[in-house]
Amino acid sequence: MSENITRERLEQLQEKCRADKSCRVAMNAVTENGLWAAAKNGEAQRNTRHSFSVNLKQGAITDQKQSGRCWLFAALNTFRFEVMKKLNLETFELSQNYMLFYDKLEKANYFLESILDTLDEPTDGRLISWLLGAPMNDGGQWDMLCNLVRKYGVVPKYAMPESKASSGTREMNSALTVKLREDACRLRGAYAQGAAREELAGQKDAMMEDIYRILCICLGEPPKTFDLEAENKEGEFIRDTDLSPVVFYEKYIGLNLEDYISLINAPTADKPYHRSYSVKFLGNVKEGRPVRYLNLEIEELKKAAIAQLKDGSPVWFGCDVGKYSSREGGIMDPDLYRLDELLDVNFGLNKAERLEYGESLMTHAMVFLGVNLDEEGKPNRWRVENSWGEKAGEKGYYVMSDRWFDEFMYQIVVHKKYLPEAFVAEYEAEPTMLEPWDPMGSLA
Repeated sequence: MSENITRERLEQLQEKCRADKSCRVAMNAVTENGLWAAAKNGEAQRNTRHSFSVNLKQGAITDQKQSGRCWLFAALNTFRFEVMKKLNLETFELSQNYMLFYDKLEKANYFLESILDTLDEPTDGRLISWLLGAPMNDGGQWDMLCNLVRKYGVVPKYAMPESKASSGTREMNSALTVKLREDACRLRGAYAQGAAREELAGQKDAMMEDIYRILCICLGEPPKTFDLEAENKEGEFIRDTDLSPVVFYEKYIGLNLEDYISLINAPTADKPYHRSYSVKFLGNVKEGRPVRYLNLEIEELKKAAIAQLKDGSPVWFGCDVGKYSSREGGIMDPDLYRLDELLDVNFGLNKAERLEYGESLMTHAMVFLGVNLDEEGKPNRWRVENSWGEKAGEKGYYVMSDRWFDEFMYQIVVHKKYLPEAFVAEYEAEPTMLEPWDPMGSLA
């Protein structure tokens, strides 16, 4: 058999497609309307309802705009829930720009320290290529957020409002990436010329001055103190003056982040369930705690999320948002698009295979604010608070089917009190270290 596509074979393929009525109908539909619009399943849309037996009330929807800060928005949306509850507020928003500033600063330092830790690695090797691939991006992980909060606290949005660069980070990230790659080149070059580690550390400190300057120019200078001012639902004015960001967090949010555990569902053979995992060279605050997960069966993630929601607290989660989801009406459902029926082609990868072959990984973080439980107490749909503004979904909210949860949910964060003690012990055990390019090292 020939290894090439011959003219005879091409004619066979053409004739077969022309003779297939369903192929001609599908071709007309897709060329006129586009692939996804033609594949949309109206029945799945009709069966989606924005009603839930467990439903937490939240403030006004937030908007990350042209930035990849979903993990920060999602976390701060869970935090503001506590502020609103404590102060009886209709709505409230925390500064995502403030968190972005310090995340960028710490990521730059983490990157340069990683370069210093890998000076003997070849420049064209996989590790250095991976480090240089994206030295500065917007994504992050829950543990990285925890490190920022412990070190820098949080502030209301009005204390450090959005800037043009925070709402559209591409240009700033580009400038930071160019500078960090140059810095890596200079450090590795100096080492090759025989510079001592102490000298390289001094050069790195000087490089961080440039990073800080860029961030101040792009994002503004973070406040050291601020006044809390708000009006509650009863019309009463609240004022608390001269607060530091750390004191504000402790006083008005007060969640002990040490009590929260990150659970993942990675059903691949290389990651047995009920074991903890971490990822090499993944982090932001160098002296902070490393990223750590406990891998569990998907049903265990559901149980923990439901328990926390029923107890009145939202749940941060990470998923592959681009799969079988629609901004129009806010639907996340594996049956939403029937590409298999439209194209008459089987798409048969399971969740583990999608992870192993690069077809799926965590791409976005959001918040669960509700769940609908059937008569037997089992979930059939989940209420999702997104951070893409009111025009996305149903005024900013999405409905996730339980089947979508099974297939494209990868991570949730819950308080350890909602887990069996055995699970907590498994999480706290010495983690298995994953390579930097492992799919579980992806950033939301």
